[in-house]
Amino acid sequence: MAEVLVLVDHVDGAVRKPTLELLTLARRIGDPVAVALGAGAEATASVLGEHGALKVLTADAPEFTDYLVVPKVDALQAAFETVSPVAVLVVSSAEGKEIAARLALRVGSGIITDATDLEAGEQGPVATQAAFAASYTTKSRVSKGVPVITVKPNSAPVEPATAAGTVEALSVSFGATATGTKVTARTPRESTGRPELTEAAIVVSGGRGVNGAENFPLIEALADSLGAAVGASRAAVDAGWYPHTSQVGQTGKSVSPQLYIASGISGAIQHRAGMQTSKTIVAINKDAEAPIFDLVDYGVVGDLFTVVPQLTEEITTRKG
Repeated sequence: MAEVLVLVDHVDGAVRKPTLELLTLARRIGDPVAVALGAGAEATASVLGEHGALKVLTADAPEFTDYLVVPKVDALQAAFETVSPVAVLVVSSAEGKEIAARLALRVGSGIITDATDLEAGEQGPVATQAAFAASYTTKSRVSKGVPVITVKPNSAPVEPATAAGTVEALSVSFGATATGTKVTARTPRESTGRPELTEAAIVVSGGRGVNGAENFPLIEALADSLGAAVGASRAAVDAGWYPHTSQVGQTGKSVSPQLYIASGISGAIQHRAGMQTSKTIVAINKDAEAPIFDLVDYGVVGDLFTVVPQLTEEITTRKG
């Protein structure tokens, strides 16, 4: 079969779940060839091989750590020229979309971003996307060059499929622009012990109805009982009740979990754009006419200050 390049998202050799989802999708259209860059790249081979990667192209250099995305683009282009793939798949993060866009421009190919599914087609891979604030679902394919596609986390299951996972060193020549923007400092993000918002299988979000930062522990307690990430609407973030890094919506993060619970969120289009592709949506709101109820799979009309603690208690009891 033809080969499909998959850019690996890892931290010091620990492969993140969205990459394993990409390998599942890649197997639908060809043989996955993973590209792992930076410190710990070779350590990814075992996990990648267990999830279908026939080869793992690795490269490590100070440029991957000390500078922004261009060195990774240089490396992915080198892999592209080595493999001659039928498609390139990248996780749809802010960095991933920039890398994908730069690569597509360099190789003269079309790009599809924020895909939620991928299938083989007679004229090349066909990607499913949500459009116009997730009001429509579209199917698209690239008509020029080799498709470069970014895929949203939680768009595919992680399916183990044993393959060779052969490690090969990737030769990379960095261009003049690779060192144009230097990383001068890094500040570790404080760990909450919860899953990353965009990767979580379950997300519990609070909105204007939470009525203050002092009440967000109710949302956090429900999230913790489910092993979920915590999100917030723009109204809650703008009011200073929760950090912007947790904002879900058109000007925040897009999530696509298996379960999304919206508490005290009216369902404005700005918020819906960031969570409408969730597999199952539950809303808790005392306003029976709230627009969020037009979207949900299950709705609870009630005061979140009564419903959320009861729900948390019930979940904790059942788990116990």
